[in-house]
Amino acid sequence: MTNFSDVADYRDLLKSYYEQRKKEMPFYSYRMMGDKLGLDSSYLYRVLQKKQHLPAHVIPAAKELLDFDGRSAEYFDLLVAAGVAKSADKKAELMAKAVALRDVERHSLQQAELKLLENWWIPAVRAYLELNGGIVNIKKIAKDLCPPITEEQAAEAIEILKEVGLVKNVASGRLALTDAHLTVSGQEKSAAVRHFQKQVLFLASEALDSVPVNERNISTLTLSVDQACFDDLGEMLREFRRLVQKRVDESKRPDRVMQLSMAFYPVAKTNGKVG
Repeated sequence: MTNFSDVADYRDLLKSYYEQRKKEMPFYSYRMMGDKLGLDSSYLYRVLQKKQHLPAHVIPAAKELLDFDGRSAEYFDLLVAAGVAKSADKKAELMAKAVALRDVERHSLQQAELKLLENWWIPAVRAYLELNGGIVNIKKIAKDLCPPITEEQAAEAIEILKEVGLVKNVASGRLALTDAHLTVSGQEKSAAVRHFQKQVLFLASEALDSVPVNERNISTLTLSVDQACFDDLGEMLREFRRLVQKRVDESKRPDRVMQLSMAFYPVAKTNGKVG
């Protein structure tokens, strides 16, 4: 089904849902979908053809049908409101709020690109290039990273970034970044991510002693939660990460490279299980 953040009209989401169900179950009908929403089949058809809007009392059922909650439900509500807005200004305001909920664009890693995650300093070098305007000064890059790396490591990082297309040469002879964020899938790639995360969490631990307090922000909480709270906190962390990425995209004059690590894990067993 269409991803919720790929569309600007909520009715496309409903139409995509219908088409997917019809593909999976050929006898699925407008009547069957209408029954779930509390609409007759002819009205639902007009909605899917963008000739009508959903009545307000049907919106909760529509979100339940699409399995939307949290950010996706909020996005859906904003699209509905924008769809029925009378003024162009109000519509634009609502659509701007909806767009703000979308995920940042991510670059999907391929098999050859796993080397990006072999060492923590490779993404750090990439961020540093943005910091210094794309100037490739191997000696300075190696010296400025925290902790410092060797010039050989810095040079290798540059070549890897070029190889996978996350930086490119520009006319001035400098390097420019391409996609801003990365995502990984698959068992082998997940293992590479875990390896990378172990490195950056170790750096976080080292920073407690090596980085002045006014240049870092590290804190911890020990919590007692139930399953519902655990699920909510996980969603809050995912939303926070998305907001961080969007805020970074808005940074116009970066003057430092930071590593943000978030960890939420059990430290006691209940009923013989961890968690």
